[in-house]
Amino acid sequence: MRIASWNVNSAKARQDHILDFLKAGMTDVLLIQETKTQDPNFPESLYTDIGWNVVFHGQKSYNGVAIASRHPISDVMTGLPGDDEDEQARYMEASIGGVRVATIYLPNGNPAPG
Repeated sequence: MRIASWNVNSAKARQDHILDFLKAGMTDVLLIQETKTQDPNFPESLYTDIGWNVVFHGQKSYNGVAIASRHPISDVMTGLPGDDEDEQARYMEASIGGVRVATIYLPNGNPAPG
């Protein structure tokens, strides 16, 4: 299984580039960061129209992660493990073909206490 990770810095603004990359057949799974869109506005059909599966976890204007795959996606979890109060759309994990994958967006300059 070929897995790629890409900080797209806006899923909607990079739709053409994402589509070209997926159609090139260079990966089976794409882990996406910084989608910068709320879930109702995520360009889901970009993926499903070419036979891909996609799950996403977004916020308005910043953050946001997604996982796209040629294979079925299951057991999706969002939110940072161990941080029940995490309200930022920065982490998602899922199972694909028996492999657990995760995507995380870690912006610079955001120190955690302790």
